[in-house]
Amino acid sequence: MKKLIALCVLLTAATVHGQMTLAYVNSQKLLDTLPSYKKAKSDLIKGQDSAYIELRECEKQLNEAYTNFEEKKAGYSPINMKIEQDKIIRLQQAAQEIESFWQERLQKREQEYLQPILNNLQLAIDAIASRKKINYVLDTSKLLYSKGGIDITAEVEVELLRLDAEAMKK
Repeated sequence: MKKLIALCVLLTAATVHGQMTLAYVNSQKLLDTLPSYKKAKSDLIKGQDSAYIELRECEKQLNEAYTNFEEKKAGYSPINMKIEQDKIIRLQQAAQEIESFWQERLQKREQEYLQPILNNLQLAIDAIASRKKINYVLDTSKLLYSKGGIDITAEVEVELLRLDAEAMKK
């Protein structure tokens, strides 16, 4: 809420003191047009699939161990019961460690794949805003209401595709 109030104050002040040019883009539409973004999303999904397969295998082992324990626990001596319970606990801990490993790995991969794309998006917006002498560019996904402004999505798209093509060559 404080950010919204600050933005309103800033926009009012800029309007009073001089020419203010406001524009907007649809960043999600821009990202969805990029071949590199589509490839990054596809690669990330493959990584998620690998994680899912490994986690399902851990879950299967854990369920089997637990079912086996439940079926045979009446016949276990106190020492064997403790051994089997410890086995199940170790399997639970291993599953949690694997889940944590995959979450961290997938977050790092997402950062590695998407950060260069987001940097290019920012460069494209900066280039168009500079060319058109625009003071503020807002993202339509974060706007609650807008009456006015210039939609520069198409122009940014052209610039962004150019930057993306250059990046893909490297």
